[in-house]
Amino acid sequence: MKTINLLLTLTAFLFTLFSISCSTEKEPDLPNIVLINADDLGYGDLSCYGATKVSTPNIDRLASNGVSFTDAHAAAAVCSPSRYGLLTGTYPLRRNFWGALGGFDALSIDTNQVTIASVLKDAGYSTACVGKWHMGLGVDKPDYNKPIKPGPLELGFDYAYYIPMVNSGPPFVYVENHVVDGYDPADPFVLGQKSVTQKWPAKGGYTAIGGAEKAHLLYEDEKVGTTLKNKAIEWMKKMDANDEDKPFFLYLATTNIHHPFTPAPQFKGTSQCGRYGDFIHELDWIVGEVIAALEEMGETENTLVVFTSDNGGMFNHGGQDAWKAGHKQNGDLLGFKFGAWEGGHRVPMIAKWPGKITANRTSEHLISQIDLLATFAAIADRPLSKEECPDGISQLAELKGETKEPLRDLLMITPNCPSHLIVRKGDWVYIPAQNSGGFQSTEIGSHSFGGAATTKLTHQVNSDIEDGKIKADAPPAQLYNLKEDPYQTINVYTQNSDIVGELDDILKQYRAEIGPYPELGWIHKKVLENRKK
Repeated sequence: MKTINLLLTLTAFLFTLFSISCSTEKEPDLPNIVLINADDLGYGDLSCYGATKVSTPNIDRLASNGVSFTDAHAAAAVCSPSRYGLLTGTYPLRRNFWGALGGFDALSIDTNQVTIASVLKDAGYSTACVGKWHMGLGVDKPDYNKPIKPGPLELGFDYAYYIPMVNSGPPFVYVENHVVDGYDPADPFVLGQKSVTQKWPAKGGYTAIGGAEKAHLLYEDEKVGTTLKNKAIEWMKKMDANDEDKPFFLYLATTNIHHPFTPAPQFKGTSQCGRYGDFIHELDWIVGEVIAALEEMGETENTLVVFTSDNGGMFNHGGQDAWKAGHKQNGDLLGFKFGAWEGGHRVPMIAKWPGKITANRTSEHLISQIDLLATFAAIADRPLSKEECPDGISQLAELKGETKEPLRDLLMITPNCPSHLIVRKGDWVYIPAQNSGGFQSTEIGSHSFGGAATTKLTHQVNSDIEDGKIKADAPPAQLYNLKEDPYQTINVYTQNSDIVGELDDILKQYRAEIGPYPELGWIHKKVLENRKK
């Protein structure tokens, strides 16, 4: 009997031990996620996408170890609405959001709205935003002499170090969490006073806000890329050193390659297309340093890295100089930033995730930055309702190469002009107006050179254009089959009335949801009110 009792006790002990072992078995780690969003980097600005006047070995290596998308699109052809769509999984058109915000405009994202950061934070991630913000700050407008909120921290980020607007406009300062870096209450910001900042071509607004000399002097144009890179790596290493062993999400939004082109001295003269290319070289170095830091931390195998750009390349002074040197920032795609043609919003997108994404793969499937929220949520196993993410879909199966067909068939894309709201369905793209709907200066050398006039310099062909102008007998709208005509050389609007009708019906449904499109949306009403004050 004693032997039986002993065996029963031993069996019970082993069963308990086994149960404890099973219950405490660690689930597979959630991956860290690093999302690098470059600024104004075009489809043709990387050597892995065909560029020959620049060399991007670090980004190329990212591509060779992951998947590169050839039909990836920003949410908009303009920086601010593009970032809104990326972070929220919501079409900017739902907010009547079409143009770029300034450094004194209100936060464009409702603090009750779901974002990539808030979703991943809910799933147990540490979250950080480093780089260019450009989505507005504050309830009405930011007061840089006071705590600046709401902003990134109110949208799910645990930490933020950013420039409020863009590197070409004020205020030329860094903000850490809610406070301007280097702020001294004894030397406050003063509206309408000249700021202490470096002067560069294509940079302005020097008299919009001055004072705060220490804060302004911390912002040195040629060191911005390095400063933001260092902050991003510093934060990742801090997270890696924590005992909590939480996964982290880093949103790194570079100022490269938005004008002014101010690469650090070591990159000057290193490309074959001027400072435009030199700035790309600095961007490639930044990416390489972030990847190297992940390797040093031992986090390479458990990190998803996504690299993309907020919109297509711009045909400003530097862009035109680069083109003359033989560099096509958007490859052979028609159009540039702000416009409805493909060059305005088709962007590079690369994803690397060892063991999950097959190396050196190319995908021709349609994908949008709108989809990143739903995709990251799927990775983190955080369910999303349609109200939380009305327009994005999970592309996780696409990343892993588990689908032979595109997961997305329909995509709405926002150019600068509401009249040119784009409908993409399958191989077809419909633009309900003439020309590009972006910048419209007709003068070569102008900062806002755009539209049909650019063909005078690029010598690109489009059936609606002759001598840099829209033909008098051109159709009233545009339809292209991108499979047969990826460079939009022939407008087939008049030959395909059924397709036009189908796509125009889709357009009308979306416009009915947002109201009459010529009327200013909430964003732009607030912008105009602020600028009158």
